[in-house]
Amino acid sequence: MARDRPTPATPPAADPHLSDLVRLRRVRDRIDREYAEPLDVEALARDAHMSPGHFSRRFRAAYGESPYRYLMTRRIERAMALLRRGGMTVTEVCFAVGCSSLGTFSTRFTELVGVPPSVYAREAAQRPPEEGMAPCVAKRVTRPIRNREAAQRGPG
Repeated sequence: MARDRPTPATPPAADPHLSDLVRLRRVRDRIDREYAEPLDVEALARDAHMSPGHFSRRFRAAYGESPYRYLMTRRIERAMALLRRGGMTVTEVCFAVGCSSLGTFSTRFTELVGVPPSVYAREAAQRPPEEGMAPCVAKRVTRPIRNREAAQRGPG
């Protein structure tokens, strides 16, 4: 008597929403990896096989912010780490994280962090280092908070 072997499950019909999310995740991962490279919405949309407008709308729906804003947040997070480490000027940090305009970098940094990058660097030099702090705690403590978000947050 032959044993019945289980047959491989047939894959469900491809859900366009899921395939969009998969492509968006790949693009988001690319932004996380290549934040210092010259990235623009058109190139990222091509990677996701979407038009720039559709890509921007889907990205915002999936992640709560535009692709450009997400990219700038990653760049500012990295800039904060470089400024805390010391040894680089604000201009050097600006270009190291992929920004091409010191003015735009300073404006975005101030929007996200609440102080200009030069003030942040000066204050970071006076603080004790984060050594010994768990990486997950350091990430939470040092993540930039937009000024509007800071006003909405209450005691943790």
